[in-house]
Amino acid sequence: MVRKKRTDGSSEGGEGSGSREAAPASGGGRGGGGYQQGRGGGGGGQQQGGRGRGRGYGQPQQQQYGGPREGQPPQQQQYSGPRGGQPPPQQQQQHSGPRGGQPPQQQQYGGPREGQPPQQQHQQYGGPRGGPPSRSGGRGGASSSAGLPQRQPVPELHQATLPTYQAVSSQPTPSEVGPTQTPDPPAPVQEFEQLSIEQGAPSQAIQPIPSSSKACKFPLRPGKGQVGKRCMVKANHFFAELPDKDLHQYDVTITPEVTSRGVNRAVMKQLVDLYRETHLGKRLPAYDGRKSLYTAGPLPFVSKEFRILLQDEEEGAGGQRREREFKIVIKLAARADLHHLGMFLQGKQADAPQEALQVLDIVLRELPTSKPRFTPVGRSFYSPDIGRKQSLGDGLESWRGFYQSIRPTQMGLSLNIDMSSTAFIEALPVTEFVCELLNRDIRSRPLSDADRVKIKKALRGVKVEVTHRGNMRRKYRISGLTAVATRELTFPVDERNTQKSVVEYFYETYGFRIQHTQLPCLQVGNSNRPNYLPMEVCKIVEGQRYSKRLNERQITALLKVTCQRPQEREKDILRTVGLNDYAKDPYAKEFGIKISASLASVEARILPPPWLKYHDSGREGTCLPQVGQWNMMNKKMINGGTVSNWICVNFSRQVPDNLARTFCQELAQMCHTSGMAFNPEPVLPPVSARPEQVEKVLKTRYHDAMAKLPKGTEIDLLIVILPDNNGSLYGDLKRICETELGIVSQCCLTKHVFKMSKQYMANVALKINVKVGGRNTVLVDALSRRIPLVSDRPTIIFGADVTHPHPGEDSSPSIAAVVASQDWPEITKYAGLVCAQAHRQELIQDLFKEWKDPQKGVVTGGMIKELLIAFRKSTGHKPLRIIFYRDGVSEGQFYQVLLYELDAIRKACASLEAGYQPPVTFVVVQKRHHTRLFAHNHNDRNSVDRSGNILPGTVVDSKICHPTEFDFYLCSHAGIQGTSRPAHYHVLWDENNFSADGLQSLTNNLCYTYARCTRSVSIVPPAYYAHLAAFRARFYMEPETSDSGSMASGSMARGGGMGGRNTRAPNVNAAVRPLPPLKDNVKRVMFYC
Repeated sequence: MVRKKRTDGSSEGGEGSGSREAAPASGGGRGGGGYQQGRGGGGGGQQQGGRGRGRGYGQPQQQQYGGPREGQPPQQQQYSGPRGGQPPPQQQQQHSGPRGGQPPQQQQYGGPREGQPPQQQHQQYGGPRGGPPSRSGGRGGASSSAGLPQRQPVPELHQATLPTYQAVSSQPTPSEVGPTQTPDPPAPVQEFEQLSIEQGAPSQAIQPIPSSSKACKFPLRPGKGQVGKRCMVKANHFFAELPDKDLHQYDVTITPEVTSRGVNRAVMKQLVDLYRETHLGKRLPAYDGRKSLYTAGPLPFVSKEFRILLQDEEEGAGGQRREREFKIVIKLAARADLHHLGMFLQGKQADAPQEALQVLDIVLRELPTSKPRFTPVGRSFYSPDIGRKQSLGDGLESWRGFYQSIRPTQMGLSLNIDMSSTAFIEALPVTEFVCELLNRDIRSRPLSDADRVKIKKALRGVKVEVTHRGNMRRKYRISGLTAVATRELTFPVDERNTQKSVVEYFYETYGFRIQHTQLPCLQVGNSNRPNYLPMEVCKIVEGQRYSKRLNERQITALLKVTCQRPQEREKDILRTVGLNDYAKDPYAKEFGIKISASLASVEARILPPPWLKYHDSGREGTCLPQVGQWNMMNKKMINGGTVSNWICVNFSRQVPDNLARTFCQELAQMCHTSGMAFNPEPVLPPVSARPEQVEKVLKTRYHDAMAKLPKGTEIDLLIVILPDNNGSLYGDLKRICETELGIVSQCCLTKHVFKMSKQYMANVALKINVKVGGRNTVLVDALSRRIPLVSDRPTIIFGADVTHPHPGEDSSPSIAAVVASQDWPEITKYAGLVCAQAHRQELIQDLFKEWKDPQKGVVTGGMIKELLIAFRKSTGHKPLRIIFYRDGVSEGQFYQVLLYELDAIRKACASLEAGYQPPVTFVVVQKRHHTRLFAHNHNDRNSVDRSGNILPGTVVDSKICHPTEFDFYLCSHAGIQGTSRPAHYHVLWDENNFSADGLQSLTNNLCYTYARCTRSVSIVPPAYYAHLAAFRARFYMEPETSDSGSMASGSMARGGGMGGRNTRAPNVNAAVRPLPPLKDNVKRVMFYC
């Protein structure tokens, strides 16, 4: 059940452009990055001055398109991938008239130019829903026809103003600004005071934040979406008939108390076997392994005590099994109410009755839990008998299993079943395990200190059984290793402290001669009275899941196992349902639960792709993506950045200087061809260096280069060539560049330097452009102001995510990242902030901060405030609408995250200006769920992409979605390998009154604006960028441990399910070392790409 490596990228670049920084192999293919928030600082925003050439957020964006210099023909390139379709026929333009006869350099945008595709008829967004929101959480009235205000013809300003409110900075018109001149930045804003909302702006009722989760109601579904081509898909949901039984819950107390669920279950099984027909009134109860027992109907008592004798699974001395007596008290606690569950499913009740759902879940888990060789992990069950076991190396193997969870949906109850895999420790003799772990014969040479540490780490907590006592296979848990070799170990045998060696003891007591006396012994039992067991008499017990972090090789091997084509996965799911045979499950029968044997058929729609705008100096000024992808052939970036001063450092021994030089020239040429102004000559020639001297080399080269440049100029870019396996080098390099030198860098792996493929170079050019402040493409609808609830007034779009440390890292902090769009109406540039917070804390602590300053009194700050100020500085407007996409929140945390974070957004807005409360839409984005969608007919070429997956743009908001709330599944990307996982979007707050079509289309269209590749991606870019940013920040803190995904193995590291991340109550006082602050000029650009 690993979190799959992001499969949105093409083989040579795609979402991760093939360079190491695009996609660390283990990390689900999302690179890293983020821009930091100083921890102690005051309330002001960043200094957003220009980057030498006026690219920063400090200026009104009077940005000329950077195409190639006049008179240079665009270079022909060969790319793979389909060409975009032709723009539709032109129609009468209504927004701002076409502008004839302007020279291309001078072309600011506000509407399409002549010959551009204006209003695409097929590209409908559902307009905004009419009517003010009612406070009860209900939706407004009928859809208004007002839609967008008609735009007056306006002067040629980049940020064209609407009649509904005033623009603040008086920006020079194009006639005043020449192609080389940049306007002066507006004066720093005293917070937001100078901005006033024009009276005519339509007002939106701001709803008060509920004081508790009890008062909080999530928005109701505003009707179903209508846009797109209708089709049918199958989902891995199986309809479950709601039982009409009278459910009873009983409290269970077992004495002596044991922590093991396994022992508790064995006790209860014995009790049921003995007393079911008599004292239990023939009932077959379902037990959760802890304190609760459930029955379908009452037991013939209110409270009763039982005594049970349980034989130990381990044999004692002389082959006798120890018997333990347990006292069990079963006492009536409550009646679990299925009536309310029925009401909820019909939409007549707002809250899901969690207890009733939990009972049904426990009932359906009873049978697989009790099966031999089935290991429950979270909501999944694994067995060596499901599919083949595969070796993952280092003494680990993957087991196949299935995930199962009961969910309330529009079609009623549904059982969600999916295939999964996770890592288990191989059931090997310990000596063999150690050989595999160290990848050598342990007899050949003594163990080093590093070897011992590795062995101890791998074996601590693992259960072993002894093999030197015939059938008596006692089990022990390993607590550590002895400090000395077995041959030197002695222990006292009597009160007089007479010592006996372990080697003698084993020979005299068991007649066993220890062979590997040079190895340490395993220490078992508690540390006060440790027992010593030689490694060669111990074998690892089968069925122990490995919960620590996997290395890159193991993750790759596990991904290979889990990566299944949609058709195969569907067959496996159906086979699992067949083997589980719910119709014959005695527990399901007892409780009256009936499960359908076929996948749910669901109505879906395929949303059209958006038209994309490129620079007019390229042969193709617009592009319509085909099946989720397009390419840069005949296109130029809409805003090419400028790289005047750059240097290259080569850390790869395999790459000679002349090859490094050639590679840089080719890359510079590709950047130029793609529309950037890129100086072909570096400030200094490429230099070769050793990875261990990374800090010294970077700083020396940087200062040498700066010494050559005129005062006041900066180095725009550092190109770095890395070895293919570079350990902590990548992280060290990013930390030094971004937090110490203040320079953006582009890393390229040795294998790509040798190949020098055009496709790779084009993808790297995309990354370089946004790192130096350019834009690659923009939605045509954004330029012509046709996006409902975004284009009509200044709108800021946030993305937020928290990444947690790997399992086993108990002290590392979690890292929160927030990004926000810095351009409007284009919404493609995102500035990012990151901060460290308490270990495994899911709520973002630094969204809003307030502290007392001895001089200034109460000072406010935080990530939201800083990003709002940055938006104001870069666009000249204050946001009048906020859309907040929040990644990585499980269902159990919805209320907690919404109440805490919405409150922080409100406070941040209020701290800028009294009464400033722009309406907020808060949407959770989930990737860690187990819903999969399959084509209705796998052989129909029109309904699948090349990988056999459903088409990009497929959206589902019926049947398998929430009974009443506003959620939908959207598969926005084309599959590459394996089965696509649709993203699940759930709206937790909506003061902007989005229609279903409005939010679905906006989200899908944004997925085509991801900067790092020419493909639509699987989650909305702001959420994706926040993930990259949080990820990059881990390098600043602990370079050696952050080279893989949010969790090394996704839900595998967590036992699956969406309830994986534990939320602690915010411990604001927990001492967390702040991250080193980012340099200002790095902060201003999308350096994390």
